[in-house]
Amino acid sequence: NKLESLAGQHPAVLDTLSPKVRQRVEVLREIQSQHDELEAKFFEEKAALEAKYQKLYEPLYSKRYDIVTGVVEVEGVKSEAAADNEGDKATEEKGVPDFWLTAMKTNEILAEEISERDEEALKFLKDIKWYRIDDPKGFKLEFFFDPNPFFKNSVLTKTYHMIDDDEPILEKAIGTVIEWLPGKSLTQKVLKKKPKKGSKNAKPITKTESCESFFNFFNPPQVPEEEDDIDEETAETLQTQMEQDYDIG
Repeated sequence: NKLESLAGQHPAVLDTLSPKVRQRVEVLREIQSQHDELEAKFFEEKAALEAKYQKLYEPLYSKRYDIVTGVVEVEGVKSEAAADNEGDKATEEKGVPDFWLTAMKTNEILAEEISERDEEALKFLKDIKWYRIDDPKGFKLEFFFDPNPFFKNSVLTKTYHMIDDDEPILEKAIGTVIEWLPGKSLTQKVLKKKPKKGSKNAKPITKTESCESFFNFFNPPQVPEEEDDIDEETAETLQTQMEQDYDIG
């Protein structure tokens, strides 16, 4: 809205210029239009190029998955395993344990989102996939999990819808509703308080409240249907939350 109000001021600025300078500015405006047309073609070709290479990456991602999960064995380990008959722990381990948890904790942005409580659940993460979507424009992330004691879902997804004019702008994000098993939610914690002295109720008072967790990623900030429903301060907070959510994605 601020940009639109500034755009409305342009004619007033032009009125202050001399006829010769105004004529030069009009030529500059035409040059900018030509630039914008080229830039639009650039974004179109960039999207096509990304789609082309995404297909070329796929066989590599499949090989990575097979090695990480222990579906296939690499050559050097095969020969060692055949020679080693003692059956120690190293030969019993399949694939690369905690591969995705380690990768995520090594990422500067993601590391700040992962709590100690999250780590046990993320050890069951076996693959992450990224897809471009065209209608609406955006991208989708899929997190594949082995059966685990925390939630029922085998796949958690996060979809980003983008406003794709000259460059992508986040419109909204949609996450999977996590089906937590009883008492296993990592996004909430239960607080117990002792009853006051002299209280008739001798049982501890329990209170559930939200807590920091990577799994809050699947419950992204929501933009109200009507802009009038939020004040300026709330809008700024929401903008910051959406930018952070997009960075993580």
